[in-house]
Amino acid sequence: MGNAAHVPALAAGVAGISRDEIVAASEVIAGRARVTPLLESGVLNARTGGRVLIKPECLQRTGSFKFRGAYNRIAAIPIERRTAGIVAWSSGNHAQGVACAARLFGSPATIVMPNDAARIKVAGVKNFGAEIVFYDRRAEGREELGNRVLQERGGTFVHPYDDPLVVAGQGTAGLEAAQQMRARDIVPDVALVPCGGGGLLSGVTVGLRSEFPQIDVRSVEPEVHDDMARSLAKGRHIAADEGAATICDSLLPPRVGEIAYAVGTKYLGPGLVVSDAEVLEAVAFALLRLKLVVEPGGAAALAAALSGRIDLRDKTALLVVSGGNADAAMLARALAEAREARIGSS
Repeated sequence: MGNAAHVPALAAGVAGISRDEIVAASEVIAGRARVTPLLESGVLNARTGGRVLIKPECLQRTGSFKFRGAYNRIAAIPIERRTAGIVAWSSGNHAQGVACAARLFGSPATIVMPNDAARIKVAGVKNFGAEIVFYDRRAEGREELGNRVLQERGGTFVHPYDDPLVVAGQGTAGLEAAQQMRARDIVPDVALVPCGGGGLLSGVTVGLRSEFPQIDVRSVEPEVHDDMARSLAKGRHIAADEGAATICDSLLPPRVGEIAYAVGTKYLGPGLVVSDAEVLEAVAFALLRLKLVVEPGGAAALAAALSGRIDLRDKTALLVVSGGNADAAMLARALAEAREARIGSS
């Protein structure tokens, strides 16, 4: 169970994130964000030997959990400042969440995106009417470019993960899942959450632990970009290795955020990592057996469960499927490389 069974319940919160902030965010996003269901699959239960529940944020507005935090953050901006516009940087999911939320508030949005971002995500941002400023992630820093855009155009910056209001918004997914489990008299042992910058991870941890103080929450990262796992193991905030290549494009910030690190060092068990091959199998499994379209980064927690990176036998586990913005080429690759014998039958 890692160190999660030996820490106190989350009351006042960490880094400004508590149950009260998440409840407030739930009220702000009500009627705008979707209440995603809690799903269960007999095939997945049989495969893992436990009871596995899935929170499919791939069904969320814009195809990922990011809309929750973006809407909560933009709602807090005074009306007179909203009209000056919103600026964000993102490889795609936060970009779409911000673009959609800004449009709902009638605010112009400018998004700094890498020029190799998934086409489906670029198209999503454009469809919401946001302007895109592209950059080369191998030669340019998105923060520096984003700051130049802010200086030139003004507006309000919406951070993808290191903002308390953004994290509180993402935490609504965890509180929502906890309340759904309570309604079904389910007490979870463990939760697996994909981790990039850690906004979802930290928010969900607070949301879940406010209802289930002893739950063992684990981060899941690509094995080549595992700065949270290494930070937890070494007891210091470590940056990710530069130039790491992985198909999990939504999980590639320079390092996990300050908020996530603070929450993680206090409340998380040891971090988990998954390979690209395991992620591809999870994407195929989700499509064929769960009837869910899931992008690689969004499938990280499912990959950890399917691959046995954590033993779920006789445990009740919550898996957060964080995003579903996968293009046809990625889905075809996952299906082509999937091993039917491992995926199982329905």
